[in-house]
Amino acid sequence: MHFDQRTQRALRAVGLETDDLEQASALVVEAVQDDADALEAFFDRHDTVYSDMDMAHSSAEYPEHTVESLDLTTHGADMRGWLRFDTWGVYVENGRVLDAESEHVELTLGPSVNARVRFAADRETLR
Repeated sequence: MHFDQRTQRALRAVGLETDDLEQASALVVEAVQDDADALEAFFDRHDTVYSDMDMAHSSAEYPEHTVESLDLTTHGADMRGWLRFDTWGVYVENGRVLDAESEHVELTLGPSVNARVRFAADRETLR
């Protein structure tokens, strides 16, 4: 089960049974995997993406990135992986699809960036 002990106690206190908690936990696992699949598909579809990342070596408001790959793994409610651009890469700690239609996603990038960063297929989507 992917709820910590305090959360489990609180959910039981409001009337949820163990079966309810297990079902909710399974739904969380499924949702995290679905998001990971959608994020990987987004980066697979685009050779180039744009972000709202602050970059010391770029004066662009929404810098351009050449994508090599996004490789995510999930375990329970956790999503982690590695985002590789043409000349550098960064650890990914979490992510979500902001808008599937406009192809707008957000990742939490780890050390060296340490921020939530939005990515899109075009700069206009980030405005």
